[in-house]
Amino acid sequence: MGKAQGRNRFRTIVALAAAAVLPLGAAHAAEKVKVGLMLPYTGTYAALGNAITNGFKQYVAEQGGKLGGREVQYFVVDDESDPSKATENASKLVKRDSVDVLVGTVHSGVALAMAKVARDTKTLMIIPNAGADELTGPLCAPNVFRSSFTNWQPAYGMGKVAAERGHKNIVTLTWKYAAGEQAVNGFKEAFEKAGGKIAKELYLPFPNVEFQPYLTEIANLKPDAVFVFFAGGGAAKFVKDYDAAGLKKSIPLYGSGFLTDGTLDAMGGAGEGLLTTLHYADGLDNAKDKAFRSAYEAQYKMQPDVYAVQGYDAAQMLRAGLDASKGAELDQAAMIKAMEAAKIDSPRGAFTLSKAHNPVQDIYLRKVEGSDNKVVGVAEKALADPARGCRMK
Repeated sequence: MGKAQGRNRFRTIVALAAAAVLPLGAAHAAEKVKVGLMLPYTGTYAALGNAITNGFKQYVAEQGGKLGGREVQYFVVDDESDPSKATENASKLVKRDSVDVLVGTVHSGVALAMAKVARDTKTLMIIPNAGADELTGPLCAPNVFRSSFTNWQPAYGMGKVAAERGHKNIVTLTWKYAAGEQAVNGFKEAFEKAGGKIAKELYLPFPNVEFQPYLTEIANLKPDAVFVFFAGGGAAKFVKDYDAAGLKKSIPLYGSGFLTDGTLDAMGGAGEGLLTTLHYADGLDNAKDKAFRSAYEAQYKMQPDVYAVQGYDAAQMLRAGLDASKGAELDQAAMIKAMEAAKIDSPRGAFTLSKAHNPVQDIYLRKVEGSDNKVVGVAEKALADPARGCRMK
């Protein structure tokens, strides 16, 4: 053995000896957790993807850049809200990048494909937005969690509110796609349970925004009120058209909160006074929300929305799991057990998770005042999605 080889061998022995006497916590602290952020960063939902990412990273930053003592390493994919690319994108994150957790997404069609990859590969997944009831319903899985909502939840809360306000006869309108249909079903369930009647369910093809024929039909039907599920640009146009048709003054309009979240500026005042229901609102009186909003505005120079909250809480859920994984290798079973039992101190108000891994949360009644969706009450306290078809219940 030459001198150089001898020196190298000596260094190796010293390094191994030093590692052997390191405390377990130090070895643990050196480990990283690989987070795959699969979200929309271009296209219609880009603002939502960015808000979720901002919220997630804000919570990590508040913990000194680590969760459960582990440095967070990000792998980012723009899912383009394209279900046809979802399986390939999720598979790359899992197989190429070896991520420990998938975080995504906004579009339910993409999320359904992601969840299949997560189930097939037994990769932990946290859904920070997509509301498809199936994800924590018939397609629920031990390794799939949600930090947001089901389409059923906010709409069910509004069905109860509409009945309490004395309405007996309501027309519903939405796009003909899963989110709209699930929201209408949630509203209908609560409203009919309270003795109300759905006069007619109206649907138009997604993403059609030619609302005039439907507004004419609503005017002819003369219901007590109208419930809708729309989001984004379509929501803004619908509210403006509803107001321009003179219906807002004579037939009250209600909706899930996405009708007025992030769309009020585009409505140009047409949304003033509208009532919606959602798991977040402006003006919540809790210390966590005030601190969250202040820090978010300082960091990103804008006010946070429900999407930022859902990203923030996805990171909180992941931390709850990582705190329970003590060894150098991630203990997924321990993480799942800890996440299931966690109480998340959310800006929306503290929530727990159902057996199907969906938030059990307050649904707020909000009223549009200027550029805010001001909280005016609680439509449903600690509302759990029924998670029909989930075998984990």
